[in-house]
Amino acid sequence: MTDFDAFDRILTARHSCRAFLPDPVAQDVVQDIVTAAQKVPSWCNAQPWHLTITAGDATENFRKALYAHALSTPPQPDIEWPKGYPGVYNERRRACGFQLYDAVGIEKGDRPASAKQMLENYHFFGAPHVAIVTSPTDLGAYGGVDCGGFVAAFTLAAQAKGLGSIAQAAIAAHAPMVRDHFDLPADRLVLCAISFGYADTTHPANGFRTDRADTTDVIDWRTT
Repeated sequence: MTDFDAFDRILTARHSCRAFLPDPVAQDVVQDIVTAAQKVPSWCNAQPWHLTITAGDATENFRKALYAHALSTPPQPDIEWPKGYPGVYNERRRACGFQLYDAVGIEKGDRPASAKQMLENYHFFGAPHVAIVTSPTDLGAYGGVDCGGFVAAFTLAAQAKGLGSIAQAAIAAHAPMVRDHFDLPADRLVLCAISFGYADTTHPANGFRTDRADTTDVIDWRTT
């Protein structure tokens, strides 16, 4: 198997895990994942990402606190949400949502059930660990772009280690609460979280895979 084949196999196997086993991940395994993910390129080699990683009681306490907060408080993200998802971007977004609802038995139009499923974001889908990803405010969008590359690398490294993971923008909706809970510096943006652990492969929420656009939709070749 070539390096490319091995890399493509990991990319193909990775998916957004939405059900986890309670088993903790050894700290040295997490360390290996972060060490590997940090090899991604960043603007001027700034490496702006910083992780606050929970385990054990810290995960459970944060899970309960964030869920309660999300039930009673409107979103307050550090970075403005997208203004919308026009055209094909909304089609892809909706397709993913419908696949999830179908997998877990939520009928189309059942808003209470879909809202309950959405709130599972704040339970971290049962993951034993969550990593809060922050970036310096001064780096603005460029720090966010760099952290996006790191998040992708983290999820791939986790897959290579036999773990499931899911990047969660939903956590950033409650940035002030997250900052207060972990006493994070005021000069760092709360970008997202990565929930991770060993996937519950028997759970229906992990039984579907999203499609990817054809390369003809994303490449504009210029030869002259």
